[in-house]
Amino acid sequence: MGCGSRRPVRTPLLSAVTKIKRLQFAQEHKDWTVEHWKKVMWSDESHFQLHHADGRVRIWRKQHESMHPTCMSTTLQAGGGSVMVWGMFSWHDLGPLIRVEQRLNITTYLSIVADQVHPIMLMAYPSGDGFFQQDNAPCHGARIVQEWFQEHEGDFTLLRWPPQSPDLNPIEHLWDEVKRAIRQLVPQPSNLTELDSAIRQAWRQIPRITFQHLMESMPRRIAAVLKAKGGSTKY
Repeated sequence: MGCGSRRPVRTPLLSAVTKIKRLQFAQEHKDWTVEHWKKVMWSDESHFQLHHADGRVRIWRKQHESMHPTCMSTTLQAGGGSVMVWGMFSWHDLGPLIRVEQRLNITTYLSIVADQVHPIMLMAYPSGDGFFQQDNAPCHGARIVQEWFQEHEGDFTLLRWPPQSPDLNPIEHLWDEVKRAIRQLVPQPSNLTELDSAIRQAWRQIPRITFQHLMESMPRRIAAVLKAKGGSTKY
């Protein structure tokens, strides 16, 4: 019948309310050109697992060889730890990577916004016409964080972001680039310090044309959300 065994595409769970908010965002930005999106600074956090195993390994073996050393995949409880980083980028350049210890809380995030986001936005968009994008993580929506943005609204604009919309944030593809680069390392990072170093090196080596092409995809992403009536897209 032409069917094949495939892994299901992973997409966020979208409620009816979430779909409406995504559709509203797409409608508000359907006329934005690439030139408009060039004014946006994108941000996000990502976890990188040490001794990462994503389940994609396959082997060929005979029925009785399941316990042969060459046919086994070793595991490490809790993956051996992980590194969490926060990053940002725009059409013009990649921003810094900030390592986050344990989890990103309100205090840490406010420090990042004040010490990293603010000066970079002022430098990238000195006319105050830039937009800063962040998702709807709890620490992003904290009252003290929102008050900080209100106090500095003359310097740049906070982009109102729909929930459950990683498909609209091109930085997600940059995290994928970094993770692919790390998977190809031989030998693999053996501790968290080496992993942190590998993440930063892979981030710095992302070609400018890569993230600029991602920015150029924004009108198509918006069109895809409109076509899906706020539902999931291929991005």
